[in-house]
Amino acid sequence: MTTITNRFVAAERALRTAAPHQLLDAVRRVLTDQYAADSVELFLADYGLTVLQPVSVLPHTLQPVSVHNSPAGRAFGAQEPYVERPSGDHVRVHLPVTVRGDRLGVLTVTLPDAEHAEGCLGELAEIAEVLGHEVYVAERDTDLYLQARRRDRLTLAAEMQWQLLPGRSCTRPEYELGAQLEPAYAIFGDNFDWSASADRLSLYVTNGMGEGIEASLLTNLAINALRNARRAGLSIDDQAALADQAVYAHYRGRCYLSVLMLDFDLATGRVRAVDAGSPQMLRLRRGAVERVPFEAQLPLGMFEETDYVIQEFLVEPGDRLVFVSDGVYDVASPGGEAYGDAALARAIQSTRLLPAAEVPRAILRELTGHRGESTPDDDALVVCLDWRGR
Repeated sequence: MTTITNRFVAAERALRTAAPHQLLDAVRRVLTDQYAADSVELFLADYGLTVLQPVSVLPHTLQPVSVHNSPAGRAFGAQEPYVERPSGDHVRVHLPVTVRGDRLGVLTVTLPDAEHAEGCLGELAEIAEVLGHEVYVAERDTDLYLQARRRDRLTLAAEMQWQLLPGRSCTRPEYELGAQLEPAYAIFGDNFDWSASADRLSLYVTNGMGEGIEASLLTNLAINALRNARRAGLSIDDQAALADQAVYAHYRGRCYLSVLMLDFDLATGRVRAVDAGSPQMLRLRRGAVERVPFEAQLPLGMFEETDYVIQEFLVEPGDRLVFVSDGVYDVASPGGEAYGDAALARAIQSTRLLPAAEVPRAILRELTGHRGESTPDDDALVVCLDWRGR
């Protein structure tokens, strides 16, 4: 037991003392020395959640691996270690790298044999978790991990939008959250934001206006105005009012932003909502899908000094809430048929067994099939919340 503790402590210390850009070198060194690893590689999920990109510095390069049909992708999707047994004695252990439910990627470790892998699997999983936390912190000081996530170059508007987001998934005892934006490398103004305290969860789903840099600037202004008001301790109706004033003061009604704001009481499941525009919410409860209507109010920044009214509803343990932007709800098929309630309900039903973090990407894949081969002319945003309650 002492040996196990000592080598885990050595691994943890090596990661915590490594320079931000040398985390992979540090974990590679300690796993080779302490766990007899033959090779160690880190893969991070790309912005489109289609491939796992290797973290590497030239000339040391590896090919990306698929999220959907690879051993590493299996560990990423299931969020469980997966032991791959290629030909020969060696085994590869694929370990999810995750921070509080935010799925970053996979650590792949090649070990001498299956028995050795079985004996240290738990420790390796913990080391992968520590690595995830260190990568998360290191991104403040190095571009290495952000660069590794991109399969293609991001547009400037997309760069601004991704930097604004809190993450793509989050897990707490009361709920699970997952979200995805498309097209990932050229998004404009759609956005999501969340923040949790001991007793509450705030969730905002934003439908942007316009294209390119102008759309991104508008969303950045609105989201930061909402955060500023939220961090001042204001209720969501006052948050909406102050953000509305900030956007109107700058654009004088020429540009505005739609947002659905929700404030969840984690103890009771009571939700306070402000619907300032067009994002839609559908609920899967006891096998049935229905759209939850709200009293529509004016988007942020459309007119000066708009007052916003809170509405309330209850979520029950087992509920799944799915939020979509116009780029999902209104997208047309080649024949001109809008995606709408019926197709969304079918997509929600067909993904009901998936964890919340995987649902947005699965729905967006179905949306691509509905749209056909045409290039999307709007952002598509899907957010999924699974409510467990207390």
